[in-house]
Amino acid sequence: MILQRRGLVVHYRGAPTPARDAGQRALNDGELVAVVGPNGGGKTTLLRALLGTVRLLQGEALVQGRPVAGLPRAELAQVIGALPQREEPAFALRVEEFVLMGRYAHLGPFAPPRAEDHALVKEALTRADAWELRTRSIDTLSGGEWQRVRVARALAQAPRALVFDEPTAALDVRHAMELLELTRTLVGEGIGALVVTHELNLAARFADRILLLAGGKVVAAGRPAEVLTDQILRRVFDWPVAVSEWRPGVPQVTPLRPSDR
Repeated sequence: MILQRRGLVVHYRGAPTPARDAGQRALNDGELVAVVGPNGGGKTTLLRALLGTVRLLQGEALVQGRPVAGLPRAELAQVIGALPQREEPAFALRVEEFVLMGRYAHLGPFAPPRAEDHALVKEALTRADAWELRTRSIDTLSGGEWQRVRVARALAQAPRALVFDEPTAALDVRHAMELLELTRTLVGEGIGALVVTHELNLAARFADRILLLAGGKVVAAGRPAEVLTDQILRRVFDWPVAVSEWRPGVPQVTPLRPSDR
């Protein structure tokens, strides 16, 4: 069990009431959990609570059984590779230098990178399909290239779990699919992955479990076919949808026009 939360209560900006996640939920080794829901439903706030970057009003978030609030950030970075939704680089580093920052949590203060660190950076860039970008300055990258480079930095941490907030944003079809295929491969190797996404059909195809958040609460949780139903989605998104079966146990969600009702 890598990540665990118990009865979280968090207040997030703009919400009239605190977000509540009753009960106990966990992310296990070798599991991909997708977090979906409408805008403002509390998805990003949930990730921030799990990573200890937002104050909890009640409950606790645990990383490998330890409260995240008490973990040094460098130690947390050795376990969790995080990809926030937004990130503005402070310096115009070369791509390879930026990805190398993912290794600093494994090095002592002011310690120079070792050969194994450079090897892990190369592997991470290659797996994220960004090796050819290694000599570029990060301020020259397109949105999709920047996203792939940030994924590479998270992989370079050699974490036990990945926590991604909208990782396919700005990616074209090929790179979005490659990223999720890579995440699924890493999960098969034993890593846990928690992925926030608006792509319901990608969540259905790749996730072992789905959490559906709305109004700061988990309104449905379980296997994709249990969560992504016509009744639940119409109620949560307040929009007509048609749900069919793409493959056994894998739903396919089609938004409808009002005239299709």
